[in-house]
Amino acid sequence: MTEVRLEDLFKDLDQKAKDEFASTPEVVDKGDNLDVSALPITARKWHKVTDAVAVVADLKGSTKLGTGKWAASTASIYEASTGGVVRIFDEFEANFLAIQGDGAFALFWGDLRYERALAAGITVKTFSVDLVERLEARWPNDPQLPSTGYKVGVASSRLLVKRVGTPRNLNQQEPVWAGKAVNYAAKAAQSVDRHLMAVTGSVWDRVEKNDYLAYTCPCGEGPSDTLWGDHAIDRLPDGDPEAQGRVLSSAWCATHGEEYCAAVLRGDKKRDDVDHLKRAASSAQMRQAIWVKAQQERHALRARRAGLSS
Repeated sequence: MTEVRLEDLFKDLDQKAKDEFASTPEVVDKGDNLDVSALPITARKWHKVTDAVAVVADLKGSTKLGTGKWAASTASIYEASTGGVVRIFDEFEANFLAIQGDGAFALFWGDLRYERALAAGITVKTFSVDLVERLEARWPNDPQLPSTGYKVGVASSRLLVKRVGTPRNLNQQEPVWAGKAVNYAAKAAQSVDRHLMAVTGSVWDRVEKNDYLAYTCPCGEGPSDTLWGDHAIDRLPDGDPEAQGRVLSSAWCATHGEEYCAAVLRGDKKRDDVDHLKRAASSAQMRQAIWVKAQQERHALRARRAGLSS
């Protein structure tokens, strides 16, 4: 029979909080060289990762997926969905990954962290489409099958990490991540519908400098700059530049996906077939800047004239 002395428990917890707030813990800067498995649990020591990229995969309608189905069928759905996402994160060499209910998140740091993270995110959303097709083929015309599929969010930031839990019991220990990346990636994923991937402002800064990620492949009428759309992540604080993100609806192309994914993972960034698009974009930006400057000068001139006439 479980017995808990609440008064003693609350006293111990309060003393722990008092001791913790009385002095700041030690923070060790690990740069990009962090081994999560070696984190201590008893020491008041946090480790800092200079820059990490978080990818969150959130399964839409997951609470209804097992409705009206045998336990074995529900188990198969979760094995295929969550197990598939974990396999993808592992293939792209995530430095840390964790399962959260029906979804998962992964952290990437070190060399090519943005490239590995973005390629993993695109792969998850590509897998999402195939997964739903399999689900609908297995349970056709099932009125209880919800509209489902993975929603993906990507964000980056500095992170602090410490292992917390019960000492001497590995089953009750987990690393806790402090920083914007994980939370912002989750908010980004929540802000879109299934089969879509949202990235925050700082991640987009990396995407737009990579031709393999920023432009479509030559299929159809040739490369274009219509791959990503503007997207405000409304769940983030007002005025936060990270909230001015982008959203991707496309998946890996069946023809060029393998080639482009490999190029991204190698660190390649430039494509010869999109130079004309970049020149056009640069010209458009210059025309916009000239127009804005002319408008400002006209407003200033009107203001000076109004002052003279008065």
